[in-house]
Amino acid sequence: MCPQPGFHSLHDEAAATLEVEGSLPDWLTGSLLRAGPGAFEMPDGSAVDHWFDGLAVCYRFTFDPGDRGRSDADGGTTDTVHYRNRFLRTDAYRAARDGEFTGGFATGETTLRDRLRSLLSDPYDNTNIVVERVGDRYLALTESPRRVVVDPNTLGTRGHDEYDGSAPTGQLACAHPKRDPATGTLLNVETGFGRTHQYHVHTRTPAGDRRHVGSVATDAPAYMHSFALTPRYVVLTEFPLRVDPTQFFRPGRQPPFIEQFEWQPDRGTRIVVLDRTTGEVVATPTTDPLFGFHHVNAFERDGGRQIVFDLETVPDASGIGDLYLDELREGDLGAIAGRLERFTVDLGGNRYGVDDATVSRETLYADGTALPTVSPARWCRPHQYVYAMSMDQPATDWARGVLKVDTETGDVIEHTDGGAYFGEPIFVPGPGDAVDDGVVLTVVLDPDTDRSRLLVLDGGTLAERARATLPHAAPFDFHGRYFPEITVAARVNGVSVG
Repeated sequence: MCPQPGFHSLHDEAAATLEVEGSLPDWLTGSLLRAGPGAFEMPDGSAVDHWFDGLAVCYRFTFDPGDRGRSDADGGTTDTVHYRNRFLRTDAYRAARDGEFTGGFATGETTLRDRLRSLLSDPYDNTNIVVERVGDRYLALTESPRRVVVDPNTLGTRGHDEYDGSAPTGQLACAHPKRDPATGTLLNVETGFGRTHQYHVHTRTPAGDRRHVGSVATDAPAYMHSFALTPRYVVLTEFPLRVDPTQFFRPGRQPPFIEQFEWQPDRGTRIVVLDRTTGEVVATPTTDPLFGFHHVNAFERDGGRQIVFDLETVPDASGIGDLYLDELREGDLGAIAGRLERFTVDLGGNRYGVDDATVSRETLYADGTALPTVSPARWCRPHQYVYAMSMDQPATDWARGVLKVDTETGDVIEHTDGGAYFGEPIFVPGPGDAVDDGVVLTVVLDPDTDRSRLLVLDGGTLAERARATLPHAAPFDFHGRYFPEITVAARVNGVSVG
């Protein structure tokens, strides 16, 4: 392994039944699907430069306590977890395997021909960020509008998802669509370059149908990895990391995609609030310059007159440049650690008083977090608990635990046992009435055994309930989603899980 474990390349693909130490709750039935960069070095000896450019790999952990796969020494049964990992066979993957990898988010210079093809006709499809369900399909996503269809059982690649209809599209997309739990619709934002640059907001229904919600003009598009969603509103956080799209079309070789964005702190951070029903922009207050990748959750107060969203922030966008593999492998991880902040947009006396709106901010937790999440049962609703990786501030090492932050009292619980390096915590709601009844799933890396393991933690106390060890050491990945419908008994195209 490299000096900082977790940034190594994984070339193995495995399908295995993992024996569980401890016991799984009987109600935990479904699958955790995770995505991330799996390989950074190519067969021809070339390599990517940036963490975000590693070749996409998916991981599936399937739980079914009723499927007791093995007998123990006392004649009883032992819980098992069905595990599989697989690289996505995308165009980017095939190009890398053929020695024709031309770069991505932050790797390699590009020519005018490459830029035109990537932006207009053949977007980058190394979809290594997250897997989401759209209708009856599971799509692996990245920040281009090219979506890869994944078989949730075999993790096989099933082509690309194509839009129908005339709703406007863009050349960039947020990597994190937001689901409205009341309707099941999935909303996302795409950035379109043109004579007038615009952020296009659209929904996709549970059946997969796409509808245009509204568009927002901008003179210089911002880098936006995610956004916030409430029952009435879409909230865009327009950080002052901006780009002049015309430079993408200038002749000659140019730096990688992300290096063409410029930090412009004098702009501040514009908060754009869009009404989901009318498509109208109802507020555009500005706050101090800041940057962040991940919106945690959002909700409304006072009948929709106030919009509250939690965001993990860093002071500026230098962190993107600090995520190059050379720095990360040497333990320079300061760019990963953020803080949890709460932003409140007050629409003023007139609900649609764009000019009257104000925004305030407060710190919820400042000691270092990464990849914060909340229970899916609280999406678009007030939430009490945020779960996150526990980072030092400033960080000189990967997360050594996971946190549960109480946003109402400020109390914090930390779990640090079970492995050296922790990944994103995913809360799975249980059948009880308490908002923290459930379990937290996190994948940890143990460099001493050169293995990763899945930990199942109690949602209330973060005490360990169960663990299962993988057949290899998985590199640090990005994001996961839990899908209760993907079970051992489920079949997709005649193929069973396992």
